[in-house]
Amino acid sequence: MDFLSTQNILVHIPIGTGGYDLSWIEAIGTLAGLLCIWLASLEKISNYAFGLINVTLFAIIFFQIQLYASLLLQLFFFVANIYGWYAWSRQTSDNQVALHIRWLPLPKAFAWIAICVGAIGLMTVFIDPVFAFLTRAAVSVMQALGLNVTMPELQPDAFPFWDSCMMVLSIVAMILMTRKYVENWLLWVIVNVISVVIFALQGVYAMSLEYLILTFIALNGSRMWINSARERGSRALS
Repeated sequence: MDFLSTQNILVHIPIGTGGYDLSWIEAIGTLAGLLCIWLASLEKISNYAFGLINVTLFAIIFFQIQLYASLLLQLFFFVANIYGWYAWSRQTSDNQVALHIRWLPLPKAFAWIAICVGAIGLMTVFIDPVFAFLTRAAVSVMQALGLNVTMPELQPDAFPFWDSCMMVLSIVAMILMTRKYVENWLLWVIVNVISVVIFALQGVYAMSLEYLILTFIALNGSRMWINSARERGSRALS
């Protein structure tokens, strides 16, 4: 479909050398992502609807710009959004888990660092064959369902190491966020800074701008959660 192509241009923006052609899919995906974050900050369950739109369109973009680890990350986020929508819809005062903002204990922090290093190393080495295997499996399933699809010609991942960093650190950050550990925001800052640079290098400037905004949101989140953890620690010592 033409709409799903990054070559289907919404508007030409006269910035930089030659300007920038903003595609429909990038514009709508970016807007959905920002709405998702804003609604989540207001604790509105509708944030998950925009989250699903965002990750679906971004997955299609990542396929076209050869960032396969980031594409696989969107699949994880898709499932996480569905689970979050389900969990929020069933949340009551009786079953809500009471968690407080705190730092990771040192042994757990070292364990997570080791997991991140190992996972990033493995993903960097194997991202291309893993994605090719998953693509072949998906094509086989669609063909079995009677769909007229063929195996696409895959290009190597454009930035395997940095792409893998974004994928692994994003998954760990989301897990830590569900447990209200301060470190989740520090990881989001790292992920967002990498994303700003990689997306700009790949020519998807609207997505790069979105992640620049997310960097400032993560920095503010880090500040607020660090202060909260410090205040709680002070109360615990008093």
